[in-house]
Amino acid sequence: MRGSHLSRTRTLAAALALAASGAVALSGCGQKQQTVGAAPPPKKPDAFEQRADQIVRSWPKVSPIAGRQQALLPLVGVERPKSTDVREITVTVGHSACDSRFGARSHESKGLVVVTGWGKKKSAKGMCTENLATDKVTVRLKSALAGRKVVDAATGKQLLKG
Repeated sequence: MRGSHLSRTRTLAAALALAASGAVALSGCGQKQQTVGAAPPPKKPDAFEQRADQIVRSWPKVSPIAGRQQALLPLVGVERPKSTDVREITVTVGHSACDSRFGARSHESKGLVVVTGWGKKKSAKGMCTENLATDKVTVRLKSALAGRKVVDAATGKQLLKG
């Protein structure tokens, strides 16, 4: 009887050891799966990114967008840079005097730099005139202008040959 009690104890100890090693192996495996699946979901392109992609695909046959959108404000102009080596350009954004914030952004391709102005309206409370305001904004490029054309996303017009 003592022998069978000893073998049951050994069997139980072996079973516990196997269960523990299996749990360790499974927990390590689960961590790897979580790491692989931790990437954020793909971001849906916004109105500007969709418009910039359209301009790049159909250049030079581009029509202006209909209406006025806060994410695609037309540019009033662009300053000619001193050289084609520059990695930033200065554009003049035409925005509403009612915008609490405004700026410009770009989308770059091999032959084009598509730029747009954007604005964020103040709260609807209170008075606000819809006068046009213009301000200069610096847009930083990922690579040198290097002869690429600068195109206004809202109008589809070429503003500058870099």
